[in-house]
Amino acid sequence: MVLLPPDLIAVASIVIAGITMAIGSIAPALGQGRAASQALQAIAQQPDEANTITRTLFISMAMIESTAIYCFVVSIILLFANPYAR
Repeated sequence: MVLLPPDLIAVASIVIAGITMAIGSIAPALGQGRAASQALQAIAQQPDEANTITRTLFISMAMIESTAIYCFVVSIILLFANPYAR
């Protein structure tokens, strides 16, 4: 079976979308785990500052998660809005 260029582009888009999601979600997951760990450690050392640390943690979690969302958007574009695929 011979794949024509549009078929190759479609296959490449699917593979790259999978790789984008795989690699793009590893770093945010590790970052969120590290941020939560450090926040819990900081709260354990300074319980009086728990409100400030928690607020800062939630803001940083949202910023970290945005990286995974960008990777998701890129993979969706590759799958459904690719101008080179049929």
